[in-house]
Amino acid sequence: MKRSSFMAAVLAATALGSSACGSMSSMGGGWTSLIDGTSGLENFNRVGAADWRGEDGAIVADRGAEGYLVTKKTYRDFQIRAEFWADSTTNSGIFLRAQNPAKIESATSYEVNIFDQRPDPTYGTGAIVNVAKVVPMPKAGGQWNVYEITARGTQLTVVLNGVQTVDAQDSKFAQGPFALQYAMGANNIQGGAIKWRKLQIREL
Repeated sequence: MKRSSFMAAVLAATALGSSACGSMSSMGGGWTSLIDGTSGLENFNRVGAADWRGEDGAIVADRGAEGYLVTKKTYRDFQIRAEFWADSTTNSGIFLRAQNPAKIESATSYEVNIFDQRPDPTYGTGAIVNVAKVVPMPKAGGQWNVYEITARGTQLTVVLNGVQTVDAQDSKFAQGPFALQYAMGANNIQGGAIKWRKLQIREL
């Protein structure tokens, strides 16, 4: 190989490596991608009647009755990083350590809420329902957001768009699958869309 061709190949490989490192540098090792664009529905069981589908670079639900995507795997201690888009009327969330995968509810899991119009805003977006309030409540509607959630033993932390909203201790639920929600909005009116563009998990 000529020296000029060799140097070009080295430079190309270096640029490719730098690009890959740049996109994953904040994640570190050990992460598993459950949703990446429109891919990932096969990692979940569907519960309920929401119209989950891959569309416009994300997993989307915006019609049908309440429904969930429930992970096929059970988790104990973990970190989640989720990129999502919510309408201002969206009622959604991430339910952690669900005790009954066939019936997801806040009474039997930790519900990290996405609900800007929740009637009781102290348990709205950024809170864990019935466990950790958030005052004032941040808003997620009309934009892409990032949730970073850590569950390590009884310690639960939630960070929304770089701002910590929850740092709590609770021992009710030790392990279980987690679930993504689409539900009716305030006053039982059809809620807006929820879109999951990327969802990664790392077991601790």
